[in-house]
Amino acid sequence: MKILTKGTYYGEMRSEVDSSGVILSEYQYLHPKTDWHFHENPYFMYVLQGDMLDVNKKQKTTCPPGSFLFHNWQEPHFNSKESKAARGFHIEFERKWFQEKKIDVDLWEGSNLIEDPRLHHILAKIYFEFNCRDNYSKVSIDLLLLQLCESTNIDQIPKQTKEPSWIAPLKDLIHENSENLSLQRLSDTLKVHPVHLSRAIPKYLSTTLGDYIRQQKIKQALGYLMNPNYSLTEIAYLCGFSDQSHFTRTFKLYFQKTPKDFRLQLTVC
Repeated sequence: MKILTKGTYYGEMRSEVDSSGVILSEYQYLHPKTDWHFHENPYFMYVLQGDMLDVNKKQKTTCPPGSFLFHNWQEPHFNSKESKAARGFHIEFERKWFQEKKIDVDLWEGSNLIEDPRLHHILAKIYFEFNCRDNYSKVSIDLLLLQLCESTNIDQIPKQTKEPSWIAPLKDLIHENSENLSLQRLSDTLKVHPVHLSRAIPKYLSTTLGDYIRQQKIKQALGYLMNPNYSLTEIAYLCGFSDQSHFTRTFKLYFQKTPKDFRLQLTVC
């Protein structure tokens, strides 16, 4: 099995920053499917553009734009590109970083999809500093990385519980079309009794179905907000909100600020 060494990923590197034991990089993914491989160092991956599928020994994870994943070192997996173009941002940690920060790398486990919108907010700030690169970016990145790890509490993530086989199709259904969903429609499509769905969905999605859908829309919007070529109206439409007002209300619910204010904060450099 192929081992990808420090700062190495499949695809074409567009930009890279080495910041005191942490390598930040942006890649254009070119391969329809990678080989099975693992990485020398643990890293976060953020899908900036396109649809990806991440497969490890335990599960398959659908990764639309806005998906945020953690992969531990020596975690075998492969990726496939489910869209014509795809692009990702990586945050990779060398062993010396853990030693300096007194974090035990041996406690980090497996692969995890990070759902909490607040962590996506921290990620968005890191990506902004990655692109800004002024005199203040390095210290900002250093502080934000500690916030990310502390907020994720990644060194104490519990072992994954096995998901029912219908969870992945449920997520695919939500990503493809989250409008006009009903419990009966989900039950008919997934061949799972409505009562079982009502009990199991909060357990395996770690929140209500409605909140999960809103989180997916907001996480997708974050990627578009970092691109000044998209207007707020366009972003609302692309992320499946009924209108810009609905987008603003939902975004403010998670970040206590409007999308406009969020974008202004990221673009002041």
